[in-house]
Amino acid sequence: VMVWLRRCTHYLFIVVVAVNSTLLTINAGDYIFYTDWAWTSFVVFSISQTLMLTVGACYYLTFTGVPGTATYYALIMTVYTWIAKGAWFALGYPYDFIVTPVWLPSAMLLDLAYWATKKNKHSLILFGGVLVGMSLPLFNMVNLITVADPLETAFKYPRPTLPPYMTPIEPQVGKFYNSPVALGAGAGAVLACTFAAL
Repeated sequence: VMVWLRRCTHYLFIVVVAVNSTLLTINAGDYIFYTDWAWTSFVVFSISQTLMLTVGACYYLTFTGVPGTATYYALIMTVYTWIAKGAWFALGYPYDFIVTPVWLPSAMLLDLAYWATKKNKHSLILFGGVLVGMSLPLFNMVNLITVADPLETAFKYPRPTLPPYMTPIEPQVGKFYNSPVALGAGAGAVLACTFAAL
């Protein structure tokens, strides 16, 4: 019974985390429409994706004990996202942003940390968490640099008017010293270790 329960929990976790990772990724593209809050949103989405990748991949690695499964997990996230975004594209939604596999390089670093420390789970959480937290915002920004101009996309695909409580009061220019990558990386590195440990 316990083996059956463990397996069911394992597979359920895989589905839940992978699906939620996909949803986070799809929504992470939406912030380009709200230019006043773009950098703020970039930091928040970078942290959320860092946590989804780290927690899910660490679970995979410690459950199987096989280095390489973190990259496999990131591949699942990527394929899920491509499928979901493909469906959105068929409905007329723009498909030209946040579609490259930004998690794969970070997941490879996670695998490397696990392999290099001879499958030490504490080192995986500490070193792997820091590596993912520090690298994912960087890869995400490189990804954004390669996409279509945000304003052009925003005008081409207008979004519904924001409700009053979400309307920006003032432009957030220079909000985080113009360094959303640095802030996302710092916060992601700290939180990734914490959440993976939990």
